Amino acid sequence: MAAEALETKEAERVEEMEKKLKEKKMSWGKLRRVDSLSLEAGRFSDFSGLHGSKFDWKTTVSLAFQSLGVVYGDIGTSPLYVYSSTFTDGIHHRDDVLGVLSLIIYTILLVPLLKYVFIVLWANDSGDGGTFALYSLICRYTKVSLIPNQQPEDRKLSNYRLDTPSNQLSRSIKIKEKLETSKAAQIMLFLITILGTSMVIGDGVLTPCISVLSAVSGINSLNEDAAMGLTIAILIILFSVQRFGTDKVGYSFAPIIFLWFSFISGIGLYNLFKYGIGVLRAFNPKYIINYFNRNGKQGWISLGGIVLCITVASTGTEAMFADLGHFNVQAVQISFSGIVFPALLSAYSGQAAYLTKFPNHVQDSFYKSIPAPLYWPTFVVAVAAAIIASQAMISGAFSIISQSQSLGCFPRVKVVHTSVKHEGQVYIPEVNYMLMAACVVVTLGFKTTEKIGNAYGIAVVAVMVITTCMVTLIMLIIWKTSMWRIVLFITVFGAVEVVYLSSVLYKFKQGGFLPLAFSFFLMAIMGTWHYVHKQRYMFELSNKVSGDFVKNLALNPDVSRVPGMGLLYSELVQGIPPIFPHFVGNIPSIHSVLVFVSIKSLPISRVAPEERFLFREVEPRDQHMYRCVVRYGYKDAVEDPKEFEQQLVEGLKEFIRHRRFALEEGGQVDPAEKHSNANILRGSSSVIHNEEAVSARHQTLPSVSSGSIQSVNVSKSAHSSSELLQAAEDDMQFVQKAMEKGVVYLLGEAEVVAEPNSSLFKKIIVNYVYTFLRKNFRQGKKVLAIPRSRLLKVGMTYEI
Repeated sequence: MAAEALETKEAERVEEMEKKLKEKKMSWGKLRRVDSLSLEAGRFSDFSGLHGSKFDWKTTVSLAFQSLGVVYGDIGTSPLYVYSSTFTDGIHHRDDVLGVLSLIIYTILLVPLLKYVFIVLWANDSGDGGTFALYSLICRYTKVSLIPNQQPEDRKLSNYRLDTPSNQLSRSIKIKEKLETSKAAQIMLFLITILGTSMVIGDGVLTPCISVLSAVSGINSLNEDAAMGLTIAILIILFSVQRFGTDKVGYSFAPIIFLWFSFISGIGLYNLFKYGIGVLRAFNPKYIINYFNRNGKQGWISLGGIVLCITVASTGTEAMFADLGHFNVQAVQISFSGIVFPALLSAYSGQAAYLTKFPNHVQDSFYKSIPAPLYWPTFVVAVAAAIIASQAMISGAFSIISQSQSLGCFPRVKVVHTSVKHEGQVYIPEVNYMLMAACVVVTLGFKTTEKIGNAYGIAVVAVMVITTCMVTLIMLIIWKTSMWRIVLFITVFGAVEVVYLSSVLYKFKQGGFLPLAFSFFLMAIMGTWHYVHKQRYMFELSNKVSGDFVKNLALNPDVSRVPGMGLLYSELVQGIPPIFPHFVGNIPSIHSVLVFVSIKSLPISRVAPEERFLFREVEPRDQHMYRCVVRYGYKDAVEDPKEFEQQLVEGLKEFIRHRRFALEEGGQVDPAEKHSNANILRGSSSVIHNEEAVSARHQTLPSVSSGSIQSVNVSKSAHSSSELLQAAEDDMQFVQKAMEKGVVYLLGEAEVVAEPNSSLFKKIIVNYVYTFLRKNFRQGKKVLAIPRSRLLKVGMTYEI
């Protein structure tokens, strides 16, 4: 009776365990091997992001209002300086005002409204915009990433969302194949991406200068030096409060910008009716043709000032649309079409009407056209709007640097997340003070908005052209748009942007060199860091530890197991890193539970916490050694050590429980996987398809029903359900006790040097430039927030 009762109790326990596991809705039929990193990957597949959700009209209108303060601060302040930057030598003909107004109207209509708001906005990466987001989107659909760490499991993430249409076009497939097989195309795409990103960061220097200086210039009693001094004081205060985060003052942004648009539209309508409604003839594009016929080369040069009316085209998309995840596409479209666009038309038309009567006031047309009672209120709101525009650009620069660092394209810096509610709001102390110093130098050097405008245009238009090229690629590969629409897109917008680019390049000597020099400097840093980062990864991949070493280690009596858990960090996701034998050689002992942790950045903005960890058991199976890939999006924050340890251990115990359940159901142990660690890969092409090659081998196995798991080496009769479950419980308790005894972080400090037979240029880049960057920026232990009391480091030299 006692034996029967025990059996009944055991059967109930087994049934309860099975019920709990089945409640997790895991797709066991999709798993190809029990001991795979893909074991965890198929658990969560139903996700609807913000942009896939449907909002009621009240929510959309509310989001549209909130977007005013985040997205449109820069373009909203452009009426302060566009006419003065265009007519640098004064107005020589009355109709020139109509020609410039016509150019402004159609430029805003074509570029920000049609191109960005109604086309480019849909090319967001789960709500995030900008050059890096476009590049990440392309990397998800094509294998163009220069670091070969792609895994099939990544495609099962909810945020990956590869919703490829059913009508696979041969054109898209051919272009994709050419990109994946052309190393030159991959490098070119990467260089274009970091060039665009660098130019936007350069805008982070110029935007605060021109916005604040143009607003401060409204005080008539201030001379040039006094206005410059006040601007520098405001900029220093602005950068000094960055550490508090935009979340503290973000709620006031939208009302202030809305008030600003109300002021400029109201003043514009006032001037329009007072000085002549006839300027609305500028809606006739013939005035553009007449303007160029009348002014010739000088008219073409003046485009460098007109382009400042669409600064949102680049800075807005890259930096301000970078926070698009907090809104939806419809909200941004409503706010621009319903508020921003009409307000700008009114402001520019009103100034044009004023200039037809007072052409000599062109250098200060905005403030001189304001009615006397509204002068000081408008001035106060203008300064506030300029600060908000600067704030948005600075925050965007922080966000872009953070994304670049996550994707291995920028040296390690301290990233402080300033908002609990909004993950994208970050603060980087080192970058903040460098930007502040650069802004002060630029203001001191240029002194006037006209001179800063000469420098500003090149970076703006260059990013516009880069965005057009990348969206065209997305249309070809991902959207599979019809060819005539693609040709129309690149012809219309490409032609407009190339004309503007040729004009702003003419001002290269007048200050246009500054953003280009700054951009190429940042690009050199990003390119150098990414190149060595990639070569270091390839070295680890080519020298990863074989399975025989781990087996011999388990049998080696000289290597002892000490209580506790060890986390050995590496960037390698396809095996055990070469630094591991160095740890064992220097310290002949390993922890009772050892986890090889790989921090992996994915080309998506965020990874859901429940999908972050992937595990695999390292053979021999009774040694409690595991591989773990920890996946982060480029906007995810790294958890503090205590939280990270807890999540990892819980994920590991979950893996152990699922593994035993799969074994009980008749899961397989892949014979190829059993010896996968013994194969030391020597080429990048084999690496990229390593995981997929394993999957391909499974395709040749006899098919089974979708509801079962194939069994190769595991016999269900070898273990009873109770034994398997008891073994799982024992393993989970063992892991928990190891964590309680203490977690030690094992970090390899790899010194990277060029091979002796390398070229002189490569030696300079690797041995000097990269080494200088690595030593003068933050080390890995600081970025990962590893406690020094629990850190163990071992050095090793990598020859690349």
